[in-house]
Amino acid sequence: MANFELDKIRNVAVIAHGGAGKTSLVEAMLFASGSIDRLGRVDDGTTTTDYEPEEIARKITISSSISFCTWNGFRINLVDTPGFINFLEDTRGCLRGVDGAVVIVSALSGVKAETQKIWKYASEFEIPRIVFVNKMDKENANFSRALGELEKSFGKDALPMQLPIGSGEGFKGIVDLIKMKALIFDNGKSKESDIPSDMIPEAEEYRKNLIEKIAESDDALLEKYLEGGTLTDEEIIKGIKEGALTKRFIPVTCGSALRNTGVSQLLDSVILCLPSPSEMARISPVKGKHPKDGKEVERKPLQTEPLSAYVFKTIADPFAGRLSIFRVFSGSLKADSNILNTSTGAKERIGQVFYLLGKKQIPAQTIGAGEIGVVAKLKETFTGDTLSDESHPIVFTKVKFTDPIISYAIASKSKGDEEKVSTGLHRILEEDPTLRFQRDEETKEMLLSGMGQVHLEVTLERLKRKFGVEVLMKTPKVPYKETIKVPAKAQAKYKKQSGGRGQYGDCWLAIEPLPRGGGYEFADKIVGGVIPQQYRPAVEKGVVETMKEGVIAGYPLVDIRVALYDGSYHTVDSSEMAFKIAGSMALRKAVQDAKPVLLEPIMKVEVITPDDTLGAVIGDLNSKRGRVQGVEPQAGGNQKINAQVPMSEMLTYANQLTSLTSARGLYSMEFSQYEELPSHLTQKIIAEREAHKKEKAEEK
Repeated sequence: MANFELDKIRNVAVIAHGGAGKTSLVEAMLFASGSIDRLGRVDDGTTTTDYEPEEIARKITISSSISFCTWNGFRINLVDTPGFINFLEDTRGCLRGVDGAVVIVSALSGVKAETQKIWKYASEFEIPRIVFVNKMDKENANFSRALGELEKSFGKDALPMQLPIGSGEGFKGIVDLIKMKALIFDNGKSKESDIPSDMIPEAEEYRKNLIEKIAESDDALLEKYLEGGTLTDEEIIKGIKEGALTKRFIPVTCGSALRNTGVSQLLDSVILCLPSPSEMARISPVKGKHPKDGKEVERKPLQTEPLSAYVFKTIADPFAGRLSIFRVFSGSLKADSNILNTSTGAKERIGQVFYLLGKKQIPAQTIGAGEIGVVAKLKETFTGDTLSDESHPIVFTKVKFTDPIISYAIASKSKGDEEKVSTGLHRILEEDPTLRFQRDEETKEMLLSGMGQVHLEVTLERLKRKFGVEVLMKTPKVPYKETIKVPAKAQAKYKKQSGGRGQYGDCWLAIEPLPRGGGYEFADKIVGGVIPQQYRPAVEKGVVETMKEGVIAGYPLVDIRVALYDGSYHTVDSSEMAFKIAGSMALRKAVQDAKPVLLEPIMKVEVITPDDTLGAVIGDLNSKRGRVQGVEPQAGGNQKINAQVPMSEMLTYANQLTSLTSARGLYSMEFSQYEELPSHLTQKIIAEREAHKKEKAEEK
């Protein structure tokens, strides 16, 4: 396949909230351009870009997918991205590899919280956007409402280049506001005709508004317009492109992806309004750093420049190996070549390189500047890494993904499969940077963390399908801690005689609380050798081991100072083991007299909620023992709530917030501090611990 000229390339992400029709639109674009010969459907599981079994079963995009088409001599690389809240970080990562975006807004549901989040991501990467108002063929579709929500949410003029002719069952075409002609659709094809008479005033008003906005951006055009002259079609087209690239306004198109109507016109708009790699480099120059001296390095998107490429996605395949999807920013990546991973310093051998059309791999000899490609089986390359010419190294800044917001404890269904679980999950982690997998040293559980419950469920479905291991998922234990409130002292004497040499250890400990976060201190205050030096570390060892196990509820003991200040020993029977046991016993006794309490982790929580559910969300946070610390207005009729909430109350919050806000709410959280758990909840946890110990004893 021949490489395209830079000005003939468009790298475009299709982004929107879940259910807006991204996959259907990409499918229609591929079909309209002739890249595929059959129009697949999400409901039938036959689309090009949603091919994973989990996507077909759930009818949502879970993982971004790459495809391409050729339209009027232009190469359009398309990235179909997730819109469901659990998978939006994948979308964010992919925006690093494109130059423009088609934002779908549903004519039914308008702008949603996810739309605003994705719009913010696109702004982060300075990506020009156009909007496609989808589902004009559905009952209750409302183009004007969608326009109004766009302007209200994003603070920019939404300028239609087209108007729909009818809506719902009556949607039959569009008015082209540049040519001032109607396009009537029939079975995916369009026929040009005159604008319906009842729409002429509306079309003229929208065209006038479009021309005014274009004229305002250019003094010469404004002068011409004010003097009564109209703008030519060429001047309008040039003005639309300029306005789109500078993001002064939002170009808007419309249609129905499912009916494949308005899609050819959208492809024309993509070529007109979204930048080529060279135009994007003028908007946002391609810059990185030299890996050795840290100096800024700039690359131009030319074949003659040294190679620089960014890996924006990884696919872990148990058969094909690791697939690295990359965007070439300069130079070219050739098959059968050697390159440098400047992020890790590793040298990599490039075998075959491919273009992707969904899951179909199309071999290529060279992936040139401005293009998107894939390479298999790189040994030390992962998402976010930079590939470059070894003699001209550059490293690009990695996209920093949001930390996981929810964790579940997992256990293999079959005993002995723990190693398979670990191996399989680490492979899946290679393709999903928003997952975390670890063993909690405090609770001894395997913890899988992600962006929501659905995210984790899908991960475990993949684990079963790809690596043949089944896993049970349960709510994780909260990492409570124990501490004390007042000083106390205690003696413990460990004495054992069983014939022959006995065991003898005797120590006095004084304990006192440290400030929150103070950790642990041990002081040796023995005077006069009442306990010989060789036995004193054993006392501390017994103390430390007991602190790990806890005293009142089995949780680690923290924020405590322990002093060993007295004791006695036996010249024959004393041993390190005896003093270790005595130290443990003395700590347990002292803690019981020091008003022990449980500490619980408190999370810093941010919740984005629509205005109409603000009261319900705040009420729910209050019911969770949360402390609301402030509410800040956000764009698009949303509010941001800042709160502190106990972790134990937030373990299943993702599902609750979805229910409260009809899936329009978003939240993030991070650890803040430990605070004392209320006494009635402490007693409940201690009782549960005792019951569990009793069950274990009866099993034995």
